This record gives sequence, C-alpha cells and structure tokens, in this order.
Amino acid sequence: MPIPAPRQPAERTGPVVARALQILGVFTPDRRALTLSELSRHAGMPVSTVHRLVSDLVAWGALERDPAGCFHIGLRLWELGSLAPRGLGLREAALPYLEDLSQVTRENVQLAVREGTEVVFVERIAGSKAVPVLTRVGGRFALTATGVGLVLLAHAPADVQEQVLNAPITRYTERTMTDPRRIRAALADTRSRGYAVSDRQVTMDALSVAAPIRDAQGEVTAAVSLVVRHGGAAPHTLAPLLLTSARAISRALPAAATRA
Repeated sequence: MPIPAPRQPAERTGPVVARALQILGVFTPDRRALTLSELSRHAGMPVSTVHRLVSDLVAWGALERDPAGCFHIGLRLWELGSLAPRGLGLREAALPYLEDLSQVTRENVQLAVREGTEVVFVERIAGSKAVPVLTRVGGRFALTATGVGLVLLAHAPADVQEQVLNAPITRYTERTMTDPRRIRAALADTRSRGYAVSDRQVTMDALSVAAPIRDAQGEVTAAVSLVVRHGGAAPHTLAPLLLTSARAISRALPAAATRA
C-alpha cells in the first residue's frame, strides 16, 4: 500500500493567499500604477516578500508591468471578474433598458447592487449634458447617501440595516442625512412609495431618484437610478420612468444574475 504524501499545513497556503490579495487591494482609482517599493510601503510588507508575490501575480496575469517598471492590475483579473453573475449577467440584461432610459432623459443612468454595507456600481451611462457625478463603474459608495443605496438599504435584511445605522455615517454635503432616525424614515418612505429620492446628499447640484430591481422570487437584488441636476426635474415626474425600467429589467434578468 503506497504511503500517502504528507499534507502541507493549511496555514502555509492561507497567509500566502492573504498577502497576495493584500497586494492587489493596494490598487485604487487614485493608485493605478505602483512601483515595487510603493507596493511594499502601502501593503506593509518587506520588499523581498512583495517581489516574490508580485512575480507570481505577474506570471498568472493578475498584474502587469509596464516599460517604466510600474505594476498595474492585469487583464486576467478583469476576465475573471466578468464571470461574476451579479455583475456581467445583470449588466447584460439591464443594458438595453438603461440605454433607452438614457436616450429618453439625456441624464445619468446608474445600475448598482449591494455588497455588504456598501453600494457597488455595475454600470453607468453619462448623459451628454448631465450633471457630473462622483460614481464610477466598479466603485463603491455609502448606502445612506445615494438613491440606489437607499433603495438597497430599504430592502436589506434587518441586521444589515442595523449595522449601517449604528456605524459612523459619512457626510458629503450639508444636506447628507446622518441622523439614523431620519434615515429610517427615508427607508420607510422608500418602501411605501416604491422608489427613493436622494436630494443633494452627495453633491449640492445633483438629485437622484432610484427604483428596485427584483428577482423571480420578488427579492430586491439591484437598483436603477437617474441622477439629474437639482431643480431640473421633480422626483415624482422621474419616478414613473424609473419604475417602468426597473420592472422591465426585473423581467429580463437571467436566474444566475440574481443569485447573491
């Protein structure tokens, strides 16, 4: 009977994976290209350790190195990320309706999901003369400030709501809601009328109206919004467009795109 090979301790793999992910997590929208020493400093690891891990990440395609010696996120990660059902599947199902909404309104159209206690933006179509926004595809934002965030928080499990409302709440403008009691009231309004309104909570020149997207079981899995210039349109005039688009996207969703 052959003698089985000795098993490697689990901890040898765990920390290596964790350190590799820590290196990848150093990259942000403001830090897209980093040298080896910068990676070492931001990750809090010795240069020798980072060099070894970065070599493996480059070989796999998670990182790429440019002629100047700086490292960037590699296309292999983009390819892998595109397999996420709540990203690509949702986006593909929703895109025709988002484009229609954009053409009709000429305003910013956004599609988002909740991940933990944050909003993740899956798609954004910028209107030709629309108000500038701070969001970007793949970016994260607080659930309490944006229209899509309020929709997703209003329909989130109770423990998620409590976690968000009991944590420090970021203020973006003088109109940002930071009082948990006000936010709870806004969430109740969102559930009762079927859509959310974020009025100058992120920037002082923008207003957002958002509606929920539901899966086949009726659970809210995403949200769609219009972001317009404050004073440009009343929320109640935008809501029917949002609700119609949200229902159409809900019907078009593939089953895989709604699984969290």
